[in-house]
Amino acid sequence: MSDFSKSLAVTASALRAQAARLTHVSENISNADTPGYRRKTVSFQAVRDLETDVSQVRVGRVSLDRTELEKVYDPSHPMADETGHYEGSNVDLMIEVADAREAQRTYEANLKMFDQTRQMSASLMDLLRR
Repeated sequence: MSDFSKSLAVTASALRAQAARLTHVSENISNADTPGYRRKTVSFQAVRDLETDVSQVRVGRVSLDRTELEKVYDPSHPMADETGHYEGSNVDLMIEVADAREAQRTYEANLKMFDQTRQMSASLMDLLRR
């Protein structure tokens, strides 16, 4: 496997990982007002392919944030208890927006690296054809 192919494999795995992260962040944001919803977090693992000798990023387990759910006072809510409270979600929109921005920027950086590697590979192939 050429160095260009290895580079493309690494950046492609990072693109998949950040896309998965963005998916979970968007799910968290869309469920911020869902009673009982727990924030999802995703972990990443470095995996070394012994055949190609390339380390790649793989999405690990999706886990639920176990921080306490917000107690919301709304006696008219169908899920309210006798004190008028129900359990909201533990999604903090500021954290989710920050995570989304970080994932987006990381995705864009990897996309740029992927494109630059592809361009260098094409340029090298053009030189070899001459």
